[in-house]
Amino acid sequence: MILAVDIGTTSTKTLLFNRDGKVTASHSIEYPLLTPAPDRAEQDPEEIFQAVVKGVGAVVQKSGFQQQQLLCVSFSSAMHSLIAVDRDLTPLTPCITWADNRSVDYVAGLKSSGLGQAIYARTGTPIHPMSPLLKLMWFQDHEPELIKRAHKFIGIKEFVFAKLFNRFVIDHSLASATGLFNLQRLDWDEEALHTAGVSREQLSEPVPTTYAITGLEASYAQEMGLAAATPFIVGASDGVLANLGIGATEPGTYSVTIGTSGAVRAVVKEPITDPQGRLFCYALKEDFWVVGGPINNGGIMFRWVRDQLATLEAEEGRRLGIDPYDYLTQLATEVPAGSDGLLFLPLLAGERAPYWNANARGVFFGLSLYHNKKHMIRAVLEGVMYRIHSVVSALEEITPPAKEVRASGGFARSEFWRQVLADVIDTPVTVPDSIESSGIGAALLGLLAMGEIEDFSEAHNWIRIEASHETNQANHRIYEQLTTIYRNVYDHLKDDFDAISYFQQAHPPEAKANSNS
Repeated sequence: MILAVDIGTTSTKTLLFNRDGKVTASHSIEYPLLTPAPDRAEQDPEEIFQAVVKGVGAVVQKSGFQQQQLLCVSFSSAMHSLIAVDRDLTPLTPCITWADNRSVDYVAGLKSSGLGQAIYARTGTPIHPMSPLLKLMWFQDHEPELIKRAHKFIGIKEFVFAKLFNRFVIDHSLASATGLFNLQRLDWDEEALHTAGVSREQLSEPVPTTYAITGLEASYAQEMGLAAATPFIVGASDGVLANLGIGATEPGTYSVTIGTSGAVRAVVKEPITDPQGRLFCYALKEDFWVVGGPINNGGIMFRWVRDQLATLEAEEGRRLGIDPYDYLTQLATEVPAGSDGLLFLPLLAGERAPYWNANARGVFFGLSLYHNKKHMIRAVLEGVMYRIHSVVSALEEITPPAKEVRASGGFARSEFWRQVLADVIDTPVTVPDSIESSGIGAALLGLLAMGEIEDFSEAHNWIRIEASHETNQANHRIYEQLTTIYRNVYDHLKDDFDAISYFQQAHPPEAKANSNS
């Protein structure tokens, strides 16, 4: 038995796998993403830690396995988080997530100086507010005393391991997503540290993704129902593990993951970076590097539609006993491909690849009196796929072109969304039988770490394809025209995005509320 813990942006999922790759028990605990201002995206690190402890405990209780049957606990985690803690591990800040844009004003200066491109070329992390590098630069200017007072600056998985084992360690995978880690030397980059204003002593010790820790703190061992000697594998980021977990490891096989956010990824044998700085390069192990690009606005756009645009329709679905997302999808299918010329730029949370523009904002374009709410719902779902298309196009410039795309994440549950993806990118889309790709990847990494397999190919039977989608060429021709218009709309609005973003920052919701009181 292997326990995989996947610490995500909106929930922590705990999965118990048997040796054949079957999930025998699982548990998921959700938590909120706090947005106290338009440019903030934070979470409570203690709440996430408790989700890990309670999730493991729930799966252990559900499954009833004996402690000696458990090989290890292996971890996957969301990237780019930052928490300042004191010597007692008390958080001095919330967990600042990848979606936080407070450091947006530092991007242009870093890029224009040439220093940004040099740091990107060594670290593989694009210059963007998601990066802990930029977050730390913001703290230097806005809270310099915090920089001096903090014992450590860590990510959420480091926080969890420090609580469980009183050790500050960061795996090479998550380290390579900080903007502070030299990909060639597998160590902290001195120039990046100087730019961030921190010392290596204020960061965790970098370790391989297969690094194992034992000696679980007794009270937590009891609460989770585990032996204190249970090996905990430090693991890797959810992104690189997603490729491993769906078998997207060969040239020409891309992975597309859409959960809250989304990403397109391909595996390469050694670290490479994009001359235009559009794509990331993150580590898994010495001969397994993942190149790709993330988008901010994935499944969170569907949630926005449900909660802000189609509340009545979502409630109607519930009344009929239909999941609200499924009901909204049914409504979208009643509109033809291309939403009768209605485009949506799903940039509500700014955007990462390939634009790396934190000031980007959402836009409906082409809206006419003819369009109704069904058109708007479909346009939002199609808009996410236009975003994926733009990253696929950039990735094909530096890696072998896509011959197959493997889908994972919450969107992979939707046959409609998968088919739209195939139609937009003109590439066959296949779907493994388990969409919990990061969890599977973490479990496979656990097998490797414990010496149960010599390489990942030995576990090929863990990944089984259950569905596939060929491109509908008639729909693709429509989408091909619209993607050109989509790109042009974005290009024309770049300056206006900056203007409206600065207006929003100058007039935050709190200020408007106070002015009306």
